[in-house]
Amino acid sequence: MFGSSFPLLDVFLSILWFALWVLWVLLVAIVIVDVFRSHDLSGIAKAAWLVFVLLLPVIGVFVYLIARGTKMRDRQIELADSPTGGWRLQV
Repeated sequence: MFGSSFPLLDVFLSILWFALWVLWVLLVAIVIVDVFRSHDLSGIAKAAWLVFVLLLPVIGVFVYLIARGTKMRDRQIELADSPTGGWRLQV
């Protein structure tokens, strides 16, 4: 009964769309975290990037990755090469 109303291809496509949605949400979250992590941006610039990414997410994320992708990569490499491996103790 269930198999006849929901074929295997529909299940596969549903899982695929859900996985792509999860990847998109993770990409937006990574960009937002990187905006707040970058020390070379002023507070106004951080707010502008955040508004741009939240109001126009598709365009905002792609523009951010094109404009600041290399700096984002450099920060990730620097964080991974740190002695603590990216974990910092706040004392």
